[in-house]
Amino acid sequence: QVRLVESGGGLVQPGNSLRLSCVVTGLSLERYAIGWFRQAPGKEREGFSCISSTDGRTYYKDSVKGRFTISRDIVENTVYLQMNNVKVDDTAVYYCGANYGCGSYTRANKYDYWGQGTQVTVSS
Repeated sequence: QVRLVESGGGLVQPGNSLRLSCVVTGLSLERYAIGWFRQAPGKEREGFSCISSTDGRTYYKDSVKGRFTISRDIVENTVYLQMNNVKVDDTAVYYCGANYGCGSYTRANKYDYWGQGTQVTVSS
């Protein structure tokens, strides 16, 4: 059974940092890419980062480039999202998803499996 479980969300002040985790069971990170999405109230789910299965190459949308870092631990089968210098606009529910590759990584309909999400609220 495939499961993706996000954790690490919470309330954080603007400019501070947060690290999210996505623990994956039932599939290997060496065969599946993992993408991070977020969904703010009233908005569509937005894909913004991906880490490939084959070589760990990373991809970012401009909105998070330079502030967020995606990484993975193959042994722990876990993908991380380090969020630095967070902004109020980063407030959303954050999801990880599994896909065969990072091609079209921002498109939610390309993903086969999803976690349940973790809430990130950026507020002073």
